[in-house]
Amino acid sequence: MTAIAPIVSADELGAYPHAVLADVRWYLDGRSAREAYEAGHLPGAIFVDLETQLAGHGQPASAGRHPFPTPDAFADAMGALGIGDDTTVIAYDDTGGMTAGRLVVMLRMIGRNAAVLDGGIDAWHGPLTTGAGTASEHRHFTVREWPTERFATADETAALAQSQTGVVMDARSRERYTGEVTLVDPRPGHVPGAVSAPFAAAIDPATKRFRLPTELREHFAALGVSDGGGGGGGNGVVTYCGSGVSACVNIVAMEHAGLPPARLYVASFSGWAADLERDVELGPGR
Repeated sequence: MTAIAPIVSADELGAYPHAVLADVRWYLDGRSAREAYEAGHLPGAIFVDLETQLAGHGQPASAGRHPFPTPDAFADAMGALGIGDDTTVIAYDDTGGMTAGRLVVMLRMIGRNAAVLDGGIDAWHGPLTTGAGTASEHRHFTVREWPTERFATADETAALAQSQTGVVMDARSRERYTGEVTLVDPRPGHVPGAVSAPFAAAIDPATKRFRLPTELREHFAALGVSDGGGGGGGNGVVTYCGSGVSACVNIVAMEHAGLPPARLYVASFSGWAADLERDVELGPGR
């Protein structure tokens, strides 16, 4: 069990003086997150590369654009970043937690202490540090297998989306869900039966911070998520996005709201749509 809430505010950072601050910015449009980090980051923050440290490589297209790395590779990456078994990690980005949530969910899945900085870099009102940062001292990070109960396969996602007892949430923008915009998706549309649940809906557009737990409970209830996590307990809800990254915001938001966290379909729509035997659905869905 983790000993830190999934979301902490900038005002609460002082309560975690030994925490590792992790800058997990990343941009779908190809902008350099490393350059953004060097242009200004929280003092002492390390840079985490989503592409190389939070994703695996060399897997089939059906595994999606950002499959999870092997447990060994993840442990090596964390240790090299100066993250050890007892390290508390507070991750941030500049997109409401869209990418920081990926690291936080990965760490919390295996019982490590990690939280998203609410509001991201914009919530920090102190001076920023520029430059490449300092090299991290390597720390031991014990290899732990990914908990299979926290994931859903493509077949499980397909079945749940068609069931009357569960919910499959698509965390992409509404226009990508309907198929009006494809961006990097292999095909337009969504998993048949999935509901549109953009990760941005969990963020207050005025404050750029996560909505209050009561508001989030109402938001997820409107999507069909019950206190028990859908009709079948915590396993009754699955979330996905384009490549298993922004969907993690929904997982963090559910935990913040006091709900059982959804399972993650890691391959997400990039993996689903790459498999031409999988049907896709266009339009507003249900």
